[in-house]
Amino acid sequence: MPETTSPPAAAAAPTAVTKQDGRKRRWHEHKIARREELVDGTITAIRTRGHDIGMDEIAAEIGVSKTVLYRYFTDKNDLTTATMMRYVEKILAPRIYAAVAEDLGEYELTRVAISAYVETVAEDPEVYLYVMTNSASANRDVVADSERMIAELVATVLGERLRLLEMDSGGSVPWAYGIVGAIQLATHWWISNKSMTAEDLIDYLTMMVWGGITGIAGAAGSPGRFRSQPHPLLAENARP
Repeated sequence: MPETTSPPAAAAAPTAVTKQDGRKRRWHEHKIARREELVDGTITAIRTRGHDIGMDEIAAEIGVSKTVLYRYFTDKNDLTTATMMRYVEKILAPRIYAAVAEDLGEYELTRVAISAYVETVAEDPEVYLYVMTNSASANRDVVADSERMIAELVATVLGERLRLLEMDSGGSVPWAYGIVGAIQLATHWWISNKSMTAEDLIDYLTMMVWGGITGIAGAAGSPGRFRSQPHPLLAENARP
């Protein structure tokens, strides 16, 4: 009888590797899910204890030890960055997208979009302040990316509207960045001192932004046409 030989040991390697890869994938998926749970818990803790909350207070509110937090986050900056991303992706951005997607006239769309931003911040002031006041020590790119995302969305909508009116849309991007930057900075000032109501802030910002848009439309979006026009502060029929 011919002598039988055992298969080489290497033949078992693919199964072992597959099992190892499966374990790694499951651990990775578990880590992502657990990080999200802890970030959601952090947002709840911030709402409860305020934007000056520290890691000890976050852990206590969530009901875990700091050791658990550091198992899933490198340090406080890592947790803060994850919180920023969660706030932008799950709270702020969806509200802005929903507002801009509405089928409205230009003025109504302007007011609805501004209202969405201001009201989102007003409803979650502590989380907003936590995100903004910690952006320097954490990943500033997260905040910058959110501003860029919103500005590019506004630029798309503004450009489409101008082209439909057969106007020059070449300034859509800088106009959009200017609008978003002004609204963001004014809202940050407001949430820090609340010297007027949210409705008043929305009214003032709408007046400013709509005034700019009507000025752009009055020159058909053309810088050359705008430069050639007279620029009185008040039209004659509007003077008191």
